Amino acid sequence: MEKTKRKRLADLHIEHQLWTMEANFFADELKIYQHWLAEIAAKNTHAEVLEQVEHFHQQLIAHKDLLELRNNEVKAHEKWLANYAEAHPVAIDHRSFADHTTLRDHMEAFKKSYFDLKAAFRRFVDVWM
Repeated sequence: MEKTKRKRLADLHIEHQLWTMEANFFADELKIYQHWLAEIAAKNTHAEVLEQVEHFHQQLIAHKDLLELRNNEVKAHEKWLANYAEAHPVAIDHRSFADHTTLRDHMEAFKKSYFDLKAAFRRFVDVWM
């Protein structure tokens, strides 16, 4: 039986901060991409282009929603850790916590999906913008 990996609270907190900063960056990018889609739709009225615009529009919305879900998961875990630290201030530096592998897996899966979408979207923009 494999032993559960343990981490210090500070290490988990740093990873939460990194994910939060990445999520903010991705959210800003998604806003830019929505703006670009609107520009492309305004300049190109061909059915095939508008189909692709709609496809990417739906993909951007889905990724925005998933990003919000992942960000809420990170915030919930961070809140749990903060509450634990507040309730146990003396022992907090000497305590280790279960690694948040599921949360990390969710974030890594999101990033892979997002980067794949971003690459396809950039190819589309390069052609039609």
